Amino acid sequence: MITAGIDMGSKYVKVVVLKDGAVLSRAMEVTGFEPVEAATRCLEKAVGEAGIEMSEIGHITSTGAGRKVAPKANSDITDVGAAAKGVVSLEKDIHTVIDIGAEEGRGIKIEPDGKVVDFAVNEKCAAGAGAFAEAMSRALEVSLDEFGQLSLKSDKAIPMNAQCAVFAESEVVSLVHAKTPKHDIARAVHDAIASRIVSMVRRVGINEGVALVGGVSHNPGFIDALNRALETTVVVPQNPDYVGALGAAIIASERSR
Repeated sequence: MITAGIDMGSKYVKVVVLKDGAVLSRAMEVTGFEPVEAATRCLEKAVGEAGIEMSEIGHITSTGAGRKVAPKANSDITDVGAAAKGVVSLEKDIHTVIDIGAEEGRGIKIEPDGKVVDFAVNEKCAAGAGAFAEAMSRALEVSLDEFGQLSLKSDKAIPMNAQCAVFAESEVVSLVHAKTPKHDIARAVHDAIASRIVSMVRRVGINEGVALVGGVSHNPGFIDALNRALETTVVVPQNPDYVGALGAAIIASERSR
């Protein structure tokens, strides 16, 4: 049985194609202002790379912010359910999932089979998501990749009082004018994001065995800040930004049966 999962994220669309549980292909497209068209291109790209015909896909499940408008989808699943299912297929002994995308973060408590026990979502402010880090990197006039690496060079904790991205950018500018080194500012930003995320996850309870997924999991500065805030080492699975699409594809396999 061939199935597919479409993750309609606010910044990127991701598609995973499975055959009997094994990944045939992955594809990603910028969501842009035409998410349905972007998802269609992404699905066609994944199908082409899998070396199959669209008609061979038995079931497609969508997830993400735009899951209700995903092209050719037979069913949909929440971001929380997809992330939980995707993580347990890749990593054992995971009981807490932290999923952070461009616009929001989620803390999910799960059982060993991927069943969601409880979850919390930070959806009212970008300060706990990838957009916040991007805004702060622009304020420091460095790329996002540089921003994450800069943070690792700092051993100084500088508190950031502002939690809103707009006010935090002003605070960063003030630190720049005060001649604060960029690496110390970068660490302060990542510490602020980690603090907000950990506060959210504590509402559902943090069980040992924590996995980090989503686009922000590529940021080493944030991973370092999160490890320190949690006093543990988070697990970052392979291809962490595709975990939602993978979970959706696995759910498609279950539903097709």
